[in-house]
Amino acid sequence: MEFFRIHRDIPFMRHALVLNAISVVTFLLAVFFLATRGLHLSIEFTGGTVIEVNYAQSADLEKVRAAVGTLGYPDAQVQNFGTSHDVMIRLPLREAAGQTSAAQSEHVMAALKAADASASLRRVEFVGPQVGKELFTDGAMALLFVIVGIIVYLAIRFEWKFAVAAIIANLHDVVIILGFFAAFQWEFSLSVLAAVLAVLGYSVNESVVIFDRIREYFRKIRKASTREIIDKAITSTISRTIITHGSTQVMVLSMLLFGGPTLHYFAVALTIGILFGIYSSVFVAAAIAMWLGVKREDLVKPTKKKDEGQPELP
Repeated sequence: MEFFRIHRDIPFMRHALVLNAISVVTFLLAVFFLATRGLHLSIEFTGGTVIEVNYAQSADLEKVRAAVGTLGYPDAQVQNFGTSHDVMIRLPLREAAGQTSAAQSEHVMAALKAADASASLRRVEFVGPQVGKELFTDGAMALLFVIVGIIVYLAIRFEWKFAVAAIIANLHDVVIILGFFAAFQWEFSLSVLAAVLAVLGYSVNESVVIFDRIREYFRKIRKASTREIIDKAITSTISRTIITHGSTQVMVLSMLLFGGPTLHYFAVALTIGILFGIYSSVFVAAAIAMWLGVKREDLVKPTKKKDEGQPELP
């Protein structure tokens, strides 16, 4: 399916050096913010208290957030779970104040009952910092396994130059997402980590589409240069890119605008990742593959010629 077809190839690779210089600057800024400010980790990673509260009627989440905020928890996570009557509140760990999870829950319930007498405590659970550290380590390992899997897959399906180009482009996307979260000190939670992993798969899918078209044109067009083949491959996939990424971005933006605080940072990470994923697949991955010297012989196996002096077998 195509909305339109471009009959003249766009010379993307002519501007590859300038566009990749912009990528390098953006990447270095992301690394700078990660090194100097770090990630603002949620209580899944740092530890804290989880409180489940039930209301007689549908809970007003904004009212609950306001009540919890008056206690000095501006970053507390408040969300529905199960039904609209049930609310889950996540409070960060306060070791400096020496406050236990029991004391935290008592103060919170007093504030909630003052705002709405129908509030009743269902469950209190303490997440220790050691558990949070294990979650962070497991998340990092999951990210590492995804990266290794992508490298192996692309090396087998295409060629090692494409694998190197794609993984550099994908890491470029991941680091930039993390850089945004570090720069603005947005909360990095398990849902954001899930979004980062989703962006990895989404970005590599776009790279595979372009690489597959490059291989196809190497087989069909024998006299074109590598740069011309890459430009033609990217140009021929523009319509597909607009359809797939545009529809996905509309869905993600709807989550960002109407999903509420629960889905906010998840949608933010996906929005940044999709935008930079398109950019990196076109201008980073393809350009790096070109600079690594990918050529027709890397993707198209030469046919073996039969020796003229050798008699044919009956």
